[in-house]
Amino acid sequence: MPESAIDCDIAVVGAGAAGLSAALSVAPNLRVLVLAKRPPECSATARAQGGMAAALDPEDSPEAHVQDTLAAGAGLCRESVARQIAQAAPETIQWLAKQGVHFNSHPPRSHPPHSNLSSIALAREGGHRARRIAHVDDQTGRAIIRALFARARRRDNINFQVGFVAVNLVVHNGKCIGLYALNRAAGKVQAVSARAVILACGGAGKVYLYATTPDDATGDGAAMAFRAGCRIVNMEFVQFHPTCLFHPTHPAPPEAFLISEAARGEGARIVNAKGESVVDHPDGDLAPRDVVSRAMDSEMKKTGADCLYLDFSAHRESFWKKRFPAIFAGLHDLGIHPPRDRVPIVPAAHYSCGGALADLDGRADLPRLYAVGETAGTGLHGANRLASNSLLECVVAGRRAGAAASQESAVAKKPRAWDERRISAPDEAVVVSHNWDELRRVMWNYVGVARGDERLARARRRVELILEETDRYYRAFKVDRDLLELRNLAQCARLIVEGALSRRESRGLHFNEDCPQTLPVAADTILTRKMFADRAR
Repeated sequence: MPESAIDCDIAVVGAGAAGLSAALSVAPNLRVLVLAKRPPECSATARAQGGMAAALDPEDSPEAHVQDTLAAGAGLCRESVARQIAQAAPETIQWLAKQGVHFNSHPPRSHPPHSNLSSIALAREGGHRARRIAHVDDQTGRAIIRALFARARRRDNINFQVGFVAVNLVVHNGKCIGLYALNRAAGKVQAVSARAVILACGGAGKVYLYATTPDDATGDGAAMAFRAGCRIVNMEFVQFHPTCLFHPTHPAPPEAFLISEAARGEGARIVNAKGESVVDHPDGDLAPRDVVSRAMDSEMKKTGADCLYLDFSAHRESFWKKRFPAIFAGLHDLGIHPPRDRVPIVPAAHYSCGGALADLDGRADLPRLYAVGETAGTGLHGANRLASNSLLECVVAGRRAGAAASQESAVAKKPRAWDERRISAPDEAVVVSHNWDELRRVMWNYVGVARGDERLARARRRVELILEETDRYYRAFKVDRDLLELRNLAQCARLIVEGALSRRESRGLHFNEDCPQTLPVAADTILTRKMFADRAR
């Protein structure tokens, strides 16, 4: 192979909970390469505050967990997937505990961390009929990442490479045989040869101006899978988290400050400037996130307010600081002191419920390609993700994908070296920076919490132009991280807009003011590369 190529058995793109769980589940005799843009502690998983859903209480059950998942998913969940994941949840909690995740428990903690699931302290979040959220204070994701990464670093067969940006999958005779990835330190694109590729790249939150996701959540996995010919499902269902901090001096910080939904589970309330509740629902502020976000969006548009507020007056400050130490430390650093002060909040893009169509083992349409976590559309979330089901899906599907990919046979064909003979150094970098900014504003203004046909049509025209300009730039000039991420974001924006235009109903997270009634028959939105090619003709 060329000197710049990398050879492995299983290539994992992404180092969050899904990617690390997959890497740890690959057979130990196989060489695993984990490619990541940044270290695992910078992943979306590390930001997850609330926890992981599992029916651990004797009065709860996996079936109740399934029914809550189906209710939140508004008729679009794959029931078999929801059932398998809910049933796997208690064992998944136990597996994580064995990896070194010390979930909060009822005192005293004299037992080993994984010996007694009934001792785990459970929180409640929106859409759950019971307390079933296992957590580590308000930093559950960070605790999971630290434990899994520490365990993976002790594996001789796992090689971590940070500072890589995936470019494209390599397909030969209808099968995935590897990928191309930009090595930022070396400044060149390298070919990666693998018998299987597992995409665990996270979601596309940064397609929106306000998002709770890391800056590098640019939809790389879904975009690459689409370009390789895979079907993409239900991309119009973007979950907006109701409680993202709105700070007067930093209304859109680079990596937004999220306030866990578990705070509302403990009694915090969403109110307007007059202190009035804004969510009219039987479950109040613990209604599913799409309901809460729409209520907030409606209140802000009606009153012209820049933000709403989270009222913590249900308990004393000592309670909140003990339950949510990291959140309260961050608020205090910004000069906000609840419960004395109300916390200014806005909805922000948080989670992509759709993605590359995949089964629970992660198998995508392309043989030898797997997609897990937020990159995948397994059908678990349907039209709206139930709170704290995402970390659960990441670990369950990641473990299954690692085991399944281990069964793939070796491939004789190797990817060709990346060809840069017909490209030159960039001459108009402003094209990238301008389109990056415009794309996110277009998506926020026209394809946000509430949508309409005219707004979606405007978004389609602008996104198509940005995608065309970006593709032309990509073909002519040497690639860098900004260009690659813009290319993927533009592709994901196109898929979100087309999915939204195709769905002639309001369902779950997709609310179209011009077709507000949910149709009686639920159907997935499937998008393919051929559909766009046919329309272009």
